[in-house]
Amino acid sequence: MIGLMPANDLAVVILAAGKGTRLKSSLAKVLHRAGGRTLVEHVIAACAPLKSRKIVAVVGHQADQVAAVVEPLEAESVLQQPQHGTGHAMQVARRALGSAKLAIVLPGDAPLIRTETLRAMLAAHRAANAAATILSAVVSDPSGYGRILRKSETSVQAVVEESQLTDEQRDLNEINSSIYCFTLEKLWPALAQVKPHNKHRELYLTDAIAVLTAKNEPVLAHVAADPREALGCNTRADLAEVDRIFRERKRADLMDGGVSIQLPETVLIDEDVTAGEDTLIEPCVQLLGKTKIGQRCTVRTGSVLSDATLGDDVLVEPHCVIVQTRLDSNTTVGPFARLRPGTHLKERARAGNFVEMKNAVIGEGAKVPHLTYLGDAHVGPKTNIGAGTITCNYDGFAKHPTNIGRGVFIGSNTTLVAPVRIGDGAYVGAGSTITENVPPDSLGIGRGRQVNKPRWAARKRRELASPQHSGGSARPRKKSKPQKKKPRGR
Repeated sequence: MIGLMPANDLAVVILAAGKGTRLKSSLAKVLHRAGGRTLVEHVIAACAPLKSRKIVAVVGHQADQVAAVVEPLEAESVLQQPQHGTGHAMQVARRALGSAKLAIVLPGDAPLIRTETLRAMLAAHRAANAAATILSAVVSDPSGYGRILRKSETSVQAVVEESQLTDEQRDLNEINSSIYCFTLEKLWPALAQVKPHNKHRELYLTDAIAVLTAKNEPVLAHVAADPREALGCNTRADLAEVDRIFRERKRADLMDGGVSIQLPETVLIDEDVTAGEDTLIEPCVQLLGKTKIGQRCTVRTGSVLSDATLGDDVLVEPHCVIVQTRLDSNTTVGPFARLRPGTHLKERARAGNFVEMKNAVIGEGAKVPHLTYLGDAHVGPKTNIGAGTITCNYDGFAKHPTNIGRGVFIGSNTTLVAPVRIGDGAYVGAGSTITENVPPDSLGIGRGRQVNKPRWAARKRRELASPQHSGGSARPRKKSKPQKKKPRGR
């Protein structure tokens, strides 16, 4: 019996071939982002826990780009070219479905769908031995959606597109989400009878459902508990609303898990972010990508973390930008620090205000307090880097490393010209330009010798006060000698 089918007889088909004309974008609709993922990634994430035998993504517009997103998520891509509607997309996917008996079909731009809703729809479908089950939603504003006409409490009479509604039917507020479950041995014959008798000359799954109802096959409508799950992303406004809902859900999940978020409506958190108990997120923070934050951390106002990993008891001061960086436990960053990819602060290390790092490893307890750039650098434990220090890691052709040992003191305004090595326990005098290695426990100085000129300033002041510098009268001109009169001629 259909109701006793094993779970591995289930396949999932994601319709991801459309362009999304109303978005007014050169990007395929399913590649637009909400909640930190592409729309189609959200759909696959909701379907993956169903443990179906296969997930098939029907691709078309920008097929290569869409396939590059779905295939690493273990979905098989099948090309629909040209695109002739949702019914045609199912025909294209038929061979890839193999011996599957049931298929859940859903659009790639329905990112709010939840796994538990799909499970409930599938259970209702199995229990009723249905030919088709439609996921519906009851909404306050059904405009733009097809309506569900019921002939009983559970069964469907028809799905009517908005353009075909009668005046009486316009008051119906149960909509078609375009998410279905089909018994495939019933779907294929019905789909074979569908003709493209519409202005777009396309084959629609709703027409196949009409064929099934005409044959008195059981067609159900299962109402989603949260009507927002039926929302698609047809316009930029839809996309913004879906993104807002994702952010709201994510903040609620983190707070339920013991994270404090101040003014949560101002905080932007992507779907894959995690944070531990007793962590505090202050207003206007962005936590992006796959950022992972440990317990008892504080991320202060205005900071942006993307694909960052934080241990426990980390303090991120205001207005820091931290990307693809690892901060071990008890580290401190900022304020106004920028940590670029490849940076790693080990336990109790500190990167202070207006510090920039890229591909830099800072050892345990080391301090880089302020106004410093470290690129392609390795700093040993308990080293202190003075203000204004920079590593000159790029020579115009290649990057070179700077290695600074344990317990080193680098004086302020030091320039370290890579490749260079500063040995353990060494000192570097302030204002130095270091182009050669400094041995351990040595003092490295690379600057011009100071020269003092006694009384030079006093003489300079007198010179500046003299008339020719003060704007007064200039040096008196020499009087010209009187010319002798020539004797008159006789």
